[in-house]
Amino acid sequence: MNLIQWATSPWGQQVPLHISWTLLYVSAIAGVLFLIVHAVYVAITGKSAAAHEGTSSSAATVDIAQIPAHVPRHSFGARAFHGIMALSMLALLFTAFLPKVGVQFAWVKWHWIAGIVLTISVIYHIIHASFVLDFWSIWPDATDIEDAKRRLNLAMGKPSPEPRKFAKYPLENKLYHLIVLLAGLSAIGTGLFMMKRVRTPFFTRNPYLFSDMTWGWMYVLHGLAGVGFVALVTVHIYFAIRPEKLFITKSMIFGWITRDQYLEHHDPNRWPVAETKKASF
Repeated sequence: MNLIQWATSPWGQQVPLHISWTLLYVSAIAGVLFLIVHAVYVAITGKSAAAHEGTSSSAATVDIAQIPAHVPRHSFGARAFHGIMALSMLALLFTAFLPKVGVQFAWVKWHWIAGIVLTISVIYHIIHASFVLDFWSIWPDATDIEDAKRRLNLAMGKPSPEPRKFAKYPLENKLYHLIVLLAGLSAIGTGLFMMKRVRTPFFTRNPYLFSDMTWGWMYVLHGLAGVGFVALVTVHIYFAIRPEKLFITKSMIFGWITRDQYLEHHDPNRWPVAETKKASF
């Protein structure tokens, strides 16, 4: 199957046009198959997504009296970013792919507007996470890797120490964030250059900025990131409505989790409550 559509330039050179739109259906089907397989696995085995979440803490004692009834998890700034990013991402996906499945409308203008909104929100998020929030809390660390090995051993029936409870973000959230980061920066970077090929108030149109070959590979990378987000968004929505994950989804709306949820799912020594005060905005 040819995953890239090619064309011949006026000079007889084979240049890429964009990805094959078959990949759109592959990504959509892959996302749906993942959630079906996961849901069936949970239903058959009775094991939730948190089956090997962790049972031990990295230190012996925690002063529960010092933990507030509502533990701050997401600041207002983080929640606002997430909402704006989600809306702009959905707008980008709908405007990009609805015409490919037969829904015709003037999509280009709305697509680049949504792209600008997404770009501004991501720039804000990078600054906000770097200087206001705990920047390193979303990145995998040595403890995450060690506990992942423990969970794998336990899942395979091998003897292993119990994995520890998570810090603020579980490892799967951190890995998902990394994948979204790579796909998002690829889509944003190529999308900003591609705006030079359409008329906007921000750039003077210049379709000759790059060679046909460079433009072609830029469209291919942009398309790959786009179809990748179809599966990524599907999986994200699925886990957001899973019963065992609803407390995380609610925290993105209200900004906090309860004391009991904090103690059940998180290691207070890896995510001290005192540090959450940094996330007031």
